[in-house]
Amino acid sequence: MSADREIALVLGELGFSGAVAQQAARAALEQAGLTRAGKSRISEDKIARVREALDQGFSRVCKDPACREALARLKPQAVAVPVADARDCERCGGSDNRKAMRRLADLCHPRGISKVVVVGGSPSVRQELLALKPAGLELRLVDGTERRTLDKARADLEWGQIVFVWGASELDHRVSTLYTDTASPHRRKVVLTARRGIAALLNAGSEHLERHG
Repeated sequence: MSADREIALVLGELGFSGAVAQQAARAALEQAGLTRAGKSRISEDKIARVREALDQGFSRVCKDPACREALARLKPQAVAVPVADARDCERCGGSDNRKAMRRLADLCHPRGISKVVVVGGSPSVRQELLALKPAGLELRLVDGTERRTLDKARADLEWGQIVFVWGASELDHRVSTLYTDTASPHRRKVVLTARRGIAALLNAGSEHLERHG
């Protein structure tokens, strides 16, 4: 015999945080015949069907208009419900870094950009960038503290369709100049920024694409 669970707790675990999101989800479950008005508990056997119904019918979104617009494109048939906790947002998960990566990926895709080079950054930052990388983007991460030959830098510039040179990070001047030479035929794809933090770096790239196409 399966155990029953509190419906409100189940909805919270599925990312429907806050009264507005919970009310919308509850109404949908009642309409689907998975519960009825006045009931506070639901059978464990129904949880999979609850998850499927809510995933198909709703998109959970934070207050950021960019997240709302992106989810409207990705799930056009779904009803957007605002969540009280930004960590429940399907788009950004409450992370500025993830939001910035998503923004960059959304701009890269229609432009046919899939290869991104980042010159600089600490080992932990490079690890996080790899963890954030969405499908469809390839990252080449260059340690800015190690010796880089001109031939390798040229190969990076040839390979990459957008090249970040991160001046606010761990980056030796002798390495950065290999990528920022103004005589380089690749200079239009180079984004030189001194902003700190992953989100700021990625947003600099998004702004570059918005300006230059």
